[in-house]
Amino acid sequence: MMMLSKPIKAEEAHELGLVDAVVSPNDLLNDARRWALDICESKRPWVRALYKTDKLESPEVAREILNSARVQSRKQAANLQHPLVCIDAVEEGIVSGPRAGLRKEAMAFQELFFSGTCKSLIHVFFSQRATSKQVPGVTDLGLMPRKVSKVAIVGGGPMGSGIATTLILSHYPVILKEINEKFLNAGIGRIKENLQSRVRKGKMTKDNYDKTLSLLTGVLDYEKFKSVDLAIETVVENVKLKQQIFAELEQHCPSHCILATNTSTIDLDLIGEKTNSQDRIVGTHFFAPAHIMPLLEIVRTPRASLQAVVTMLDVGKKIKKTPIVVGNCTGFAVNRMFFPYTQAALLLVDHGMDVDKIDQACIEFGMPIGPFRMTDLVGFDVALATGMQYLENFPERVYKSMLIPLMTEDKRTGEASQKGFYKYEGKRKASPDPEITSYVEESRRISGATPDPE
Repeated sequence: MMMLSKPIKAEEAHELGLVDAVVSPNDLLNDARRWALDICESKRPWVRALYKTDKLESPEVAREILNSARVQSRKQAANLQHPLVCIDAVEEGIVSGPRAGLRKEAMAFQELFFSGTCKSLIHVFFSQRATSKQVPGVTDLGLMPRKVSKVAIVGGGPMGSGIATTLILSHYPVILKEINEKFLNAGIGRIKENLQSRVRKGKMTKDNYDKTLSLLTGVLDYEKFKSVDLAIETVVENVKLKQQIFAELEQHCPSHCILATNTSTIDLDLIGEKTNSQDRIVGTHFFAPAHIMPLLEIVRTPRASLQAVVTMLDVGKKIKKTPIVVGNCTGFAVNRMFFPYTQAALLLVDHGMDVDKIDQACIEFGMPIGPFRMTDLVGFDVALATGMQYLENFPERVYKSMLIPLMTEDKRTGEASQKGFYKYEGKRKASPDPEITSYVEESRRISGATPDPE
């Protein structure tokens, strides 16, 4: 809880000894009074939590555990001080006694409270909670979300399977459509692996795995789409293909069904151009990997109904995402900011910087992964399609690096092909690839860029 700022449920807190009992909300005051009276009448021992030691290891073992926690903290958030301060306060309490630990905690709190990090974390805390509650012109009109009982997904690639995983984990029945048995089996296989990973990590029991997977139905046609309340398209960033799929969704889905696209960049008006259902077309842009990343962009066009937007906000919260409502434009909000970041990275490579060093610098700054590792993760097909959208809409803002096209010609397409900016062995383990040098040199030659010797 201290290290990750994540709450735990009451039952787990009880098992850990953090609380004495778990009762229903209606019985809370009566049970608390009864508990206090029992202590006063010596019917129940008065256990002062500050002095409990039954969960503590010996000082030597405790130090080893705390040192391991420090290493893990520096690895996960190298620039954050407060996790290390928490560990120091805990160690002081174990070694020098609980009151010494409290004094150290109080002194550290006074110092950290006025830090820029504290102010930023408070801002993030309230901003995340405001994204779905305070959307002017959307959440302040008294509209109630419609019930979504069943969801259909078109496309079982990495994004489609990740979205399906998220939905079935939140108890939504999901219909997954693909164009042939091979692709369908691959998509279902990805979903199974996502769930099995949770089982291996102790986050899901085998029984829950079976129950969750039973919510998934794989299909090769639209027959079962006639009963869905939400359909999400997750195919490659190809305008004509998306237009075709939306025309088919309009034909096979019920008239109340929300038609959503997971596009990361393309104008929604263009995607829905071949339909007469612009009022129920919205963007639902998940981020890779979709079953892990919390952000969800809900893209609202001028013609989209507020009812559809309100309903998608409700779904976003129920699947434990942080939904933000954004306008309809090339790149929306996140990729509009992210694209210049990747462009700058490609520019730096053409002018002499190493791929791995750029990624490492970004990680040391505080990013979870660097721009090139991220590009490998999402795939070069997405990167090229996204770049084309920006080139068509903002040609004067695009740096035309040939690095990704050159690698794509040799079937290096990112993590999915086990070769991109990095090479991959086993479970998503990336390592530098010396072969990248030849592509970098050719990209520099084509662009006419001269590496900066400094």
